[in-house]
Amino acid sequence: MKRIFFLTVFWLLVTDTKTIAQNEGVPLSFSGYVRNYTGLLTESPNDFSIIQNTLNLNIEHHTETVGMKVNPYLYHYFDRELELGLREAYLDLYFKNFDLRIGKQQIIWGKAEGVFITDVVSPKDLREFLLPDFDEIRTGITAVKANYYLGNNTLEAVWSPVFTPTQMPESGSVWSPELEFSLPPVFDYSLAVTKASLENSELFLRFSAMGSKMDYEIVGGTFFYDDPAMRISPIINPVSMQPTGLLVAPEYHRVAMAGGSMSLPLNAVVLRAEGAFYSGRNFHTSKPGVSGSLVEKENLHYMAGMDYTLFGVKLSAQFIQEFILEYEQGIQNEEFETTMTFLAKKDFLREKLWVELFGYVGLNTSDALVRPKLSYSFADGFDIQAGANLFLGNKGRFGQYDKNDMVYLKFKYSF
Repeated sequence: MKRIFFLTVFWLLVTDTKTIAQNEGVPLSFSGYVRNYTGLLTESPNDFSIIQNTLNLNIEHHTETVGMKVNPYLYHYFDRELELGLREAYLDLYFKNFDLRIGKQQIIWGKAEGVFITDVVSPKDLREFLLPDFDEIRTGITAVKANYYLGNNTLEAVWSPVFTPTQMPESGSVWSPELEFSLPPVFDYSLAVTKASLENSELFLRFSAMGSKMDYEIVGGTFFYDDPAMRISPIINPVSMQPTGLLVAPEYHRVAMAGGSMSLPLNAVVLRAEGAFYSGRNFHTSKPGVSGSLVEKENLHYMAGMDYTLFGVKLSAQFIQEFILEYEQGIQNEEFETTMTFLAKKDFLREKLWVELFGYVGLNTSDALVRPKLSYSFADGFDIQAGANLFLGNKGRFGQYDKNDMVYLKFKYSF
């Protein structure tokens, strides 16, 4: 009943908005797509990892002084309730030298591909790990964004009154990360709720410049880190004074970040770099004397990448590393965590057929995620995609999902 109500309101809103726009002679554009996405695990008994039907709709209207966009979506699954969401819903105000955007919006920063370094404004939807398209992994936030233009340079300020955390996989999902506990865990989510208040609001700043030889960004902000830090402490039996379990309490902590990114074309090669310094990050530690607690450390996250085209094949590689400053023994994360990404992409039949291979490689734990993909434009607006997600190794960020190798098909019609 609730789903029918929301769908009815959504349909009436779209119909009434379109009618009003037509009566006033204002152009209103509709675009979007319908998609079927089916994934099958390759390991016996070959369960379906996902069967998803999607409707994504963009409703936009722009004049010289104002604009708006509403991006509702529907996810229909075979094993859960219908999901109706709103990815974006904002208003634009255009002035001579600056713009204002107010409402729920996706904001993308940085030059890295497939990783998040200075791209910290929009939180992530990791319920299906890193497998969805990145415009679906990034979730919208309620914010006010102001852009002030100085020639080819832009000064951007984003203020968000409400903290929005990363969406993590549900318990029992094949994408729920492996957590090893020596005793039965009891989860306490009371500290995972951040009260909506002026004190808890977030602020982000960016200066971006587009030059004839190089593009670069300088960014900074004070905000809550989107991924939770796990505080783990023993539960003591008051009679025997022996631990009987572990209390696991996810927490979110405010951090300060400063960094930047750049892109530099050199003939046929494009060099990219991005880096961020974080102050206030919390890491779980098992150091004697502070077992089960969190320690606050500063850390660096940086990337160096290169793009090159050879015989019509687009090639790309990135070196990514996280470094914890003043490292102490017992911290769950390693002092240096190194990842590389590789991309090879080639089109055929006048860009109707695309062959792509993308991969993450974790150098610390010798694990990887390899993603071959084949896309074919069957007709105008209609695309067919076949691919696989192959997890290599048996530990680490990617190796922990070694039993989740899957093949998939996507049928998508864009309008």
